[in-house]
Amino acid sequence: ATQEEISKAYRNLSRIFHPDKHGNGENKQKAELMFNRTKKAYEVLSDPHQRAIYDSLGVKGLETEGWEIVHRTKTPNEIREEYERLAQEREERRLHQKTNPRGNISVHINATDFFSRYDDEYYDTGLLPSIEVSGMSMSQSIEAPLSRTEIATLSGSLHLQNGVGSGNFLLSGKRLINKGWFEVDCGAGNGPVLGAKGSRNLTNRIFLTGGTTFHFRPNAIIPGLTGTTAIQLDKSTVGYLTYNAGLQNAMSTVVERNTEKYHCNLTITLGIPHCYIAASYTRKLLEQGLKLRVALKGGSFGFLSECGAEKKVSKYSAVSATVCVGVPSGVTLKIKIIRSTQTYLFPIHLSEEIIPAAIFYATVTPLLTYFVLKKMLFDPMNEATKQKNIEKVKETNSARMAEKRREAESAISLMGALYERIRKDEFKSQGLIIVSALYGKFSDAENVSLEEADDMGFVQQNPYVIDVRIPLQCLVKDSQLILYSSSKSELPGFYDPCFGEEKQLKIDYEFRNNSYSSVFADSEPVRLPVVMDDSAQ
Repeated sequence: ATQEEISKAYRNLSRIFHPDKHGNGENKQKAELMFNRTKKAYEVLSDPHQRAIYDSLGVKGLETEGWEIVHRTKTPNEIREEYERLAQEREERRLHQKTNPRGNISVHINATDFFSRYDDEYYDTGLLPSIEVSGMSMSQSIEAPLSRTEIATLSGSLHLQNGVGSGNFLLSGKRLINKGWFEVDCGAGNGPVLGAKGSRNLTNRIFLTGGTTFHFRPNAIIPGLTGTTAIQLDKSTVGYLTYNAGLQNAMSTVVERNTEKYHCNLTITLGIPHCYIAASYTRKLLEQGLKLRVALKGGSFGFLSECGAEKKVSKYSAVSATVCVGVPSGVTLKIKIIRSTQTYLFPIHLSEEIIPAAIFYATVTPLLTYFVLKKMLFDPMNEATKQKNIEKVKETNSARMAEKRREAESAISLMGALYERIRKDEFKSQGLIIVSALYGKFSDAENVSLEEADDMGFVQQNPYVIDVRIPLQCLVKDSQLILYSSSKSELPGFYDPCFGEEKQLKIDYEFRNNSYSSVFADSEPVRLPVVMDDSAQ
């Protein structure tokens, strides 16, 4: 809207709600309330800075942020709740930033007895196939910021495979320096370990990372060396060249591309004991919270292919399933559960050879399990959480909702004369006449009404729907009704009858002696009359 249109609308509303035009008593008090609200809106929209904030962030953007992001009309209890919530969120962020805990747990399960059962004439294998945990590994790390440029990290891990266990811990100190960082490590596992590594940016597009380690064994000291050169090829593509010497010798080249829609990489490795080529592609479906991934890997060790999906089930949680088929590894199903910074991985080895039945069940079982859990667990939990939050918001804002309702009723009571004049003019010109207008939450737009029957059959007022026929008729100008793409609850004579719920606006109207009906979403723009042919009337 131009500034001229805003000024003209302000003058029109001021004439409607000016207290001097409504005598004394209750109507004058209602007029003063609406006049002050109209004046406040005009002050915001007349100031370029405040209007820019409002256009970007709405009403909340006009108020200060952080600890002061509270409505000036809130009650002391509401303000106290707002402070407590912000304090809790700030404390959680502070604690997480200080420790940054990360953990991984992997449980290796051997289920090959399902598809390739071993028959032993001297040993009774039983009626049911056996499932055993063949290995387990756990790792955990926490960080402790010592200063703005120094961080200490403590990490450890435990590994168990076929009854043989091992473990290690590592203490690292990292310091940020000009254009890079430097780190010193010390730890113990299969003997003491000392190491140092660092990174430095050579240019805006090239950086180097290198390090050395010394493993102290009873009869020898085994040195290790690693170095990586990375080049930013374009905005989304990076190339890496890495060399490792020591316990394992290898040289690898990696090209990685990461965009909003997909992620892919290509790796070529030459080393001892294996050389291989690997490629992977991940498609990101952000709106569905879904990632689809395929990968191929082949070399001197054999061949491996992977196909999987990762689904986000809540703000901090995700689950994924990957089917791995290869030679000589056979068929493996990997189930991964991610909760914030903790990861739980369950590789289930189904067969040592490529068996079609194992591939089929590894593909179908996770899909069926997910849909069953989604229907019986995830959806009810999310819906219960949503309803709980809505009820909490309703309770917190009950006083504000009641005030908004009183404002809307006051505005409607002051629109009587204007409503009659506009309706009379539109009737004479066969223009736009609002016959009925309902706003609120309703699933069946054809049968929505202001009244509904309860479980006992008694008719009562529908608390989720309000009558907005008079306010909408007052907004008709030159036989047209134009509403822009924003919530209708802020219009004069409107209020939000179901806070936090999806709302609709149903309008039954007459134009040129023909009847029409239209339904709009809450934030959908409205332009009436809708141009349509005779068959759509």
